[in-house]
Amino acid sequence: MADRAQYTPDELEAIRAVFIAATPVPCPRCTTTMTVRPIGGGSFGLGYARQREWLICPTCRRSAIFDVKRGTRN
Repeated sequence: MADRAQYTPDELEAIRAVFIAATPVPCPRCTTTMTVRPIGGGSFGLGYARQREWLICPTCRRSAIFDVKRGTRN
């Protein structure tokens, strides 16, 4: 099987489980600890800004974005 560029749904679920536990997140493909970067909101003062985190693997360069409050992808 070819190595897919995106994480599978099972891999994203594993990342989410570790992410919401507030522990360092290992990449499910290469086990390197993922870098966490906050993504700024875009609500422009409307009161519904989403706080998201972008998890990036520094080794294989795959990434995932999660909503901090909901613990969900995007």
